[in-house]
Amino acid sequence: MNNVHIPVLLNETIEGLNIKKDGIYLDLTLGRAGHSSEILSRLSTKGLLIGVDQDDEAINYSDSRLSKIGNNYKLVRSNFVNIDEILKDLQIEKVDGILMDLGVSSPQFDDENRGFSYRFDSELDMRMDKRNPLTAKRVVNEYSLEDLTRIFSEYGEEKYSYSIAKNIVKARENKEIQTTFELVDIIKHSKPMKELSKVGHPAKQVFQALRIEVNNEINVLKETLTKCLSHLNKGGRLAVITFHSGEDKIVKHLFKELTVVVGNRYDLPLVNEKKEFTLITKKGIKPSESEIENNHRSISSTLRIIEKN
Repeated sequence: MNNVHIPVLLNETIEGLNIKKDGIYLDLTLGRAGHSSEILSRLSTKGLLIGVDQDDEAINYSDSRLSKIGNNYKLVRSNFVNIDEILKDLQIEKVDGILMDLGVSSPQFDDENRGFSYRFDSELDMRMDKRNPLTAKRVVNEYSLEDLTRIFSEYGEEKYSYSIAKNIVKARENKEIQTTFELVDIIKHSKPMKELSKVGHPAKQVFQALRIEVNNEINVLKETLTKCLSHLNKGGRLAVITFHSGEDKIVKHLFKELTVVVGNRYDLPLVNEKKEFTLITKKGIKPSESEIENNHRSISSTLRIIEKN
């Protein structure tokens, strides 16, 4: 398995977290420790890094990598929605910074046995946590026409959602759809030639939608963001990297709601109203052209950061 993973918006994220040497930092999306390695390298022995991931392979790889930098870290195998329980078990109430990188790590995409990628012919899976009973194969073969259309449209922003869903339902009447390539063929036959001739893989948006559905990513994100904010020390920051407009809208709207003082009908701020948080990124930070050139997967990423007052 190829464990090479390039962390997205690394410099911008580390700078945005405003790391204190003796602080406590929580990486809720550890992956292959790309961001965590840099965080740990900036901490003194009095500081602490906590890394969370629901993937065994990610935990094992990151442990090996981080141990070469220092020993002031703890790794937890769990879903980031369990942040309350994770910190309680560690007897920690508040932290100085939290990172959420919502992209799927490159090794997960590149492992042909995980079913995340349309580039490999493998069983439809897409589970970040292998204990999850819901797989992409179950979604494709058991969801109704209406539900398939909805998730392809909402989570994948797929223009031909209905056509693809209809052809999936038709195909599974004859035989269970089992592999990624079987699904790719259905998607290709559901789109007009003008779409197939465009740059980019025609199955990308449907595969994205299935991954989000299988891992319940949207609902988990909403719940986790609120929990994260309650665990920040004064001056602590939450940094979130999104790769999908639906995710980014959730983060953007929540951060705006928590930081913008709404005026009255004369557009004057309400007297003595002070928000609990400050928006550090007025606009979402996008990757530079050079980063996109070196790591094409960064092209859709956006970084937003908020600070506890």
